[in-house]
Amino acid sequence: MSKTILITGAAGGFGKGAAIGMAQNGHSIIATVQVSSQVTGLREEVAALGLSDRIRVERLDLTDPYDIAQAQTWDFDILWNNAGMGEAGPVWEIPIDLVRKNFEVNVFLPLVLTQGVVRKWISEGSAQGKKLVFTSSMGGLFTPANWGTYVSTKHALESVAEALQQELAAYGIKVQTINPGAYYTGYNETMADNPFRWLDDAKHFTKRADLRKGFDDFFATPEGKMDAREMIDRMIDIVPADDGKFRNVVPQVIEDMLKDHQLAAWENRI
Repeated sequence: MSKTILITGAAGGFGKGAAIGMAQNGHSIIATVQVSSQVTGLREEVAALGLSDRIRVERLDLTDPYDIAQAQTWDFDILWNNAGMGEAGPVWEIPIDLVRKNFEVNVFLPLVLTQGVVRKWISEGSAQGKKLVFTSSMGGLFTPANWGTYVSTKHALESVAEALQQELAAYGIKVQTINPGAYYTGYNETMADNPFRWLDDAKHFTKRADLRKGFDDFFATPEGKMDAREMIDRMIDIVPADDGKFRNVVPQVIEDMLKDHQLAAWENRI
């Protein structure tokens, strides 16, 4: 059955690819982008694909309370909280204002949007069959060094989603997370550049060259640069579905790794 799906962070990457794929499958999409200048370009791309009747492009900057208030008046069946940003670098040296900003964008602001949407659904008596989807990360389930700030926001999002699933079940609202591995969309690579705007060899113990080498070594592995098409194809199926798993880790090899990691954590010693 055709669904109307609001996607945050649809200017590129997973959000854009899945928006197009779901529209091609017959769903109606409200594809939102953060920056006003991104609206026209995406609308033109949608028109060139012949999807203007299926994809509506709007600005939704989560840091703008007026954008959030407007979005909460729109009618849709599924809210996909996909937008996010990331700060990397050593947790013991990263400026605290950057940690706060990362939590604001990845946790607090999506929760503000979600609370308003859920209250609208319930107050209107239309909650039955509605759905919330959160783009988490493989990093929502483990914590590699030098990614702790970003992945801690995803750990928080996992808890928010798990609580919502229990709290909203009585209203008929379903909740899911999607946990991508390190797919190549440019998102992780850009995040890895972020520490170098503040990391200073004259002030910090962590050296720029060492951190850069660690990131480059990871991105050089097959697990660090996977084809995003695999994840997009899975999202196209997962997001509109009426049934499925609460947590959706892709690919399988990453799911297996995370399960092993969580089991091993019980025996982890200081």
